[in-house]
Amino acid sequence: MQVPMRLITALSPILAAIALATPAPAQDRAGVFDHYLLALSWIPAYCATDGDDRRDPRCGEGRHVGWAVHGLWPQNTGGDWPEHCLTGQRDPSRRETADQADLFGTSGSAWHQWDKHGRCSGLSARDYFALVRRATGAIHLPEVFAGVNRELRIDPDVVEAAFIEANPELTPDMMVTSCQRGDLVELRICLTRSLDPMECDRETLRRECSLDAATLLPLR
Repeated sequence: MQVPMRLITALSPILAAIALATPAPAQDRAGVFDHYLLALSWIPAYCATDGDDRRDPRCGEGRHVGWAVHGLWPQNTGGDWPEHCLTGQRDPSRRETADQADLFGTSGSAWHQWDKHGRCSGLSARDYFALVRRATGAIHLPEVFAGVNRELRIDPDVVEAAFIEANPELTPDMMVTSCQRGDLVELRICLTRSLDPMECDRETLRRECSLDAATLLPLR
């Protein structure tokens, strides 16, 4: 049905007023957050879901990569987080993201972490990537996982206990395990903005894996 031009003319001021009265979604601002979440992925599980499709070299047979960094994510108390923030910092060059492939698996993954999370840190790309390396390097990976050569059924609490044994400064309230389709895929550690381990807030802890036992896929 064709709308009469006189009706369009009459409604135009009203529609314009409504548009002005409706606020646009706010863009998250760089540097405005409470703490960090360091996400460590169990690479065999990552490979089974995304890594193989991304041709991540860590997924190759014989690589034997277990826990590795997924990202360092700005977080807010209450369980929400900023992403894709407005920042005055320039984006990293292709060479700069390629230099992070050893950390994130591929240059594309490094770019994704910067684009979604790094912008929100308020840091330059160079300083953000350096911070991720420092946060990751401060966590000792339990040696016991280097021997996972077959599929295991494991209580997520056992995984956390292994990290506590390797990192006595950690407590169960500082960590969150993550499961997908019954597989244990990630362990996340709450850190202050200065990268000191801290207790996770209640909303963050609610996202933990609630399974009594999850599948830990074997190293490749």
